[in-house]
Amino acid sequence: MEKAERIDQLIKQINELNYHYYTLDEPVVSDGEYDLLYDELVNLEKESGIIRDNSPTQRVGYEILKSFKKHEHLGRLYSLGKAQSYEEVKEWMNRASRLVEDYNSQAEDKLPELEYIVELKFDGLTVNLTYDQGRLINAATRGTGIIGEEILAQVKTIKSIPLEIPYKGLMEVAGEGVMPLSKLKKYNEKAVIPLKNARNAAAGALRNLDVRETERRNLDVFFYNIGYMEEDRFESHLETFEFLRENRFKIYPFLKKAKTYEDLVAIIEEIDKLRKEIDVLTDGVVIKINDIRTRQVLGYTNKFPRWALAYKFEAEEYTTIVRQVEWNVGRTGKVTPIAILDPVDIDGVTVARATLNNFDDIVRKKVALGSRVIIRRSNDVIPEILMALDDENLKVEEIKKPETCPYCQTELFYDKVHIYCPNSMGCLPQLNARMVHFASREAMDIEGLSEKTAGKLMEELGVNHLDQIYDLGEEDLLKMEGFKEKKTNNLLQAIEKSKKVKLSSFIYSLGIPNVGIKTAEDLALKFESFEGLRQAKFEELIEVDDIGEITAREIVDYFHDQHIVEGIDRLLSKGIEFEKIEKNLGDNMEGLTIVVTGSIEGYNRKEIESQLKSRGAKTTSAVSKNTDILLAGEKAGSKLQKALDLGVKIYEGNDLFKFLEENLK
Repeated sequence: MEKAERIDQLIKQINELNYHYYTLDEPVVSDGEYDLLYDELVNLEKESGIIRDNSPTQRVGYEILKSFKKHEHLGRLYSLGKAQSYEEVKEWMNRASRLVEDYNSQAEDKLPELEYIVELKFDGLTVNLTYDQGRLINAATRGTGIIGEEILAQVKTIKSIPLEIPYKGLMEVAGEGVMPLSKLKKYNEKAVIPLKNARNAAAGALRNLDVRETERRNLDVFFYNIGYMEEDRFESHLETFEFLRENRFKIYPFLKKAKTYEDLVAIIEEIDKLRKEIDVLTDGVVIKINDIRTRQVLGYTNKFPRWALAYKFEAEEYTTIVRQVEWNVGRTGKVTPIAILDPVDIDGVTVARATLNNFDDIVRKKVALGSRVIIRRSNDVIPEILMALDDENLKVEEIKKPETCPYCQTELFYDKVHIYCPNSMGCLPQLNARMVHFASREAMDIEGLSEKTAGKLMEELGVNHLDQIYDLGEEDLLKMEGFKEKKTNNLLQAIEKSKKVKLSSFIYSLGIPNVGIKTAEDLALKFESFEGLRQAKFEELIEVDDIGEITAREIVDYFHDQHIVEGIDRLLSKGIEFEKIEKNLGDNMEGLTIVVTGSIEGYNRKEIESQLKSRGAKTTSAVSKNTDILLAGEKAGSKLQKALDLGVKIYEGNDLFKFLEENLK
């Protein structure tokens, strides 16, 4: 037998053994037998120089990576709306029920009775894996949900993750990277610096440039979602899970169906007891609507899917003493109180700070300096002070409302709830936060302009306006501590590159109140130019999807602030150019509702939808009587049949490619 043939045989055999051992927890050979096969493979690879990408020997690299590269997800990773009471769960169920009823009252194709799937919510780090042609080709953190960081080398150290799967299409699969509690205990027995908790241990391992350290922590991943797939093949969440299982992804065995509120409460209470016994850290449950078509109809808000909810178990409460209060100034000028506490250990994390939200919160909760307070910590969020306790033995002092900004000494404005510093252009913390936001990935994408660097620019070079970033030269940056030639050139190149930017990214970079990424994209598509947006009237703004009266008013007020207008004009004068929004068809697609489904050779579905939107069309994931056009690739599934039943215009086969060639290129 040729060495290459034997190598391929061993790879297949060892990967199969790994699947049984790490995913199914059903070893089929002894450790000794496994080691013999693995050693044979290692030796053959050394002798022949033949190393396959899917070889188990390639799971662990010994290099220390220089940095994390950015990765744009094929499908957006949404956060989940959260509930911390059964009443909030009931409200969410009622909202979903009303939306389904409203749809069914108008549609011929009725949605089925609501059915829910309940899963454990693990406390780890989201990983998003990309497979193509059956091979693992990339892995990334969640990041912003749109852009994450590549962690392929780190992910390959997790032996339960398949390097090769039966499915050959392009696909993204999401899971939660965790460190089992037993592995954490074992690690800490030998560690020079013990790890405090499993959540931070997993996150730190996956974002560690030293891949050897990732491997030492023995992580695992439980998969729960397919974020992107070229074809539509599932009618339910349970079908998705079965597909994941068939493709050798590790699924946590607890998965239950519910139809009523009472069912859900019973399952949540069951999990609350179970979580104290299992080997994985979990902080709640995830509730999802099972039917895929119902999900498509319900859709998403700007942040969350309407068809899923995370129920968080009540966090444990602790008491400590408030010693000081710091007043921090954010990007919008809001002045927020942070309590400095006597340190207290919560789930292996030393807590010495807690939020007080606002001055009204201080008064309402009767918090004072020296008072004993109840604090609650949930996940990585800074702990919250719930209330102060009466203790006659403690000497307390009233927390006074600040009259001037602690940073720029400007007189503060108090609206009976929040405190604001109105000095938006000269208050350094505001400028620092705005600069970091301005430079963020989904804004101007100035790599290297971190919070620390922004602080140096202000303190050492006197940068106090965003436009001054574009006046920086090599001689300026080299004056700053820690800036050598390479770091300086990289930052200057990133600054120069940022001058050519998408209109939506520039809008987002400005930090307009209530204008997130999606809203910025909608505004760019609506007004097509920045000047068009600047001149937009209130009545025009509320015509944009998901923009209500409050946001519309905020936008109008923003562009009527003379200081802001002058700052924007200075920015634009630095050579900012907006990438052209192509609208080749003029108004031909304006008002059209288009659904794209199936696999289309040579095209990315996400890109097709983006181009359709840029031409004025609305894209949805569900076929209904309101659908104008269906673009049907291979394996179009039930959407094609539904379009046929409803008489929707369908482009498929040669007609589909002709449509795409004529309209999108």
